[in-house]
Amino acid sequence: MIRAAKEAAPPEHRATAKSEPLDGGKRARPRSRGPSTRSRSTASLRTRFGIGYDAHRFAEGRRLILGGVHIEAARGLAGHSDADVLLHAIMDALLGAAALGDIGQHFPNSDPAFRDVSSLALLEETSLLLEGAGFVPVQLDATLVAEEPHISPYVSLMRATIAAALDIDQSAISIKATTQEGMGSIGRREGVAAIAIAQIAPRR
Repeated sequence: MIRAAKEAAPPEHRATAKSEPLDGGKRARPRSRGPSTRSRSTASLRTRFGIGYDAHRFAEGRRLILGGVHIEAARGLAGHSDADVLLHAIMDALLGAAALGDIGQHFPNSDPAFRDVSSLALLEETSLLLEGAGFVPVQLDATLVAEEPHISPYVSLMRATIAAALDIDQSAISIKATTQEGMGSIGRREGVAAIAIAQIAPRR
């Protein structure tokens, strides 16, 4: 009866040659698949992308600067520098693409040296940071989110100004605008926001 029970045991309970380890009783651990030397060495050769976002409240008694251009408006934006929300989003996108941090790290609002400074000058400094890291700007796509002002009369000048600061062709820069359809703080005309995407590439 005992013999018959053993013969009737299910297949998974039967010892087979296949169940024995082939390395003398020690099973090999799976090899870690970290980044290869090749992938690490070529990481800096790839095109990169970054996203930037910024928002500022409106403030009385300040000039409104957007995209490096003075906009005729009753109010400007509050900020430590000239509060150019569009350029700030662009700078963060460029820095992010190169993994260089953000504008608060490089141009902190606690530093008196940046009080009321032109964001266009900071954009030029950002370009130098990219160059130092071995990258150049390739393309920018930015959107201003605001109920006011209407920036369509200024877009061409903004594109030309930004292109000159980054030393790239104006055709590589897109600037658009949209509203919040009256929703939220921006819809209530309390401030302005901007978002940007930047493409960078290794210097040749």
